[in-house]
Amino acid sequence: MVQQVPATEDYWSVLGLRPGSDGSSLKRAFRNQARRWHPDLNGNDPRAEEQFKLVNEAYAVLSDPARRGAWEAGLNFDEAGPEGGGDPFARGFPDFDDYLDQLFGERRRRTREPEQQTYQVDPPGEVSASPPPPPPVQATTDLETLVELSPEQALQGASLEIELQDGTAVEVKTPAMAGDGWRLRLAGVTPGGGDHFLHLRVCTPDGLRVDGLRVLLSLDLSPAEAALGCAVVVPTLRGPVKLTVPAGSSSGRLLRLRGRGMEWGGQRGDQLVEVRIVVPEELGEAEAALYQRLGQLARGPEHRQ
Repeated sequence: MVQQVPATEDYWSVLGLRPGSDGSSLKRAFRNQARRWHPDLNGNDPRAEEQFKLVNEAYAVLSDPARRGAWEAGLNFDEAGPEGGGDPFARGFPDFDDYLDQLFGERRRRTREPEQQTYQVDPPGEVSASPPPPPPVQATTDLETLVELSPEQALQGASLEIELQDGTAVEVKTPAMAGDGWRLRLAGVTPGGGDHFLHLRVCTPDGLRVDGLRVLLSLDLSPAEAALGCAVVVPTLRGPVKLTVPAGSSSGRLLRLRGRGMEWGGQRGDQLVEVRIVVPEELGEAEAALYQRLGQLARGPEHRQ
């Protein structure tokens, strides 16, 4: 049976927090998500730039009592960056550490990223979408193996045996709460001392991508469906649900299905549905005429006939 589930944009979910989390939790979650999506640290991920802007926007709203109050009341608020003046990244993205220094007004000790990282579940009171991923790596002539994990294996961690190019078998333990798209490095194990990378894929047959407690889904809509709003049936880990897409939804908009993510120790994440507007590759004469008319209306009265 299909269930009706309300969907709204949710800045708390963008940062992986429960609504109403305190200031220290908000700052900690922002640091983690900003590091995860900073474009300089995710050069191979085409989503990084827009997701980093969304994380920045979420923190700017939730850390400002006035803007947060307006957002929670469903009112319009200024969508400029934390320093105002429109898009704060119009001229590019600053160095990650310099960016945090400027935002939080502090200087932090610069250290080299460790090759090993500890993964943990956040304390009660907040549900993290996922722990921070391993430090980003740049592959040159190194080797890479695609590793497919089930959602349960990704959540709990899995023991894998990887055969290297020279026939050597290496046993690897993936971290708990791993996510789709993560790349894990086995340093210096290939012939000649190169690195071997494990590219994790955590997907279900119906297109759900798992990342820690959070589940992600891309939803393709026609321009008409996105502009006018629609109701669609989408898959979740616990069966299909009916999702209402608000009118005026643009590509990149995130709709949240509360409690439809993975479960860990009594905590359960959400499912985020990302709207993607898809234009037909070929248009019929009637469709082309309608798009031309829409273009005229968008350009103003002087173009109308």
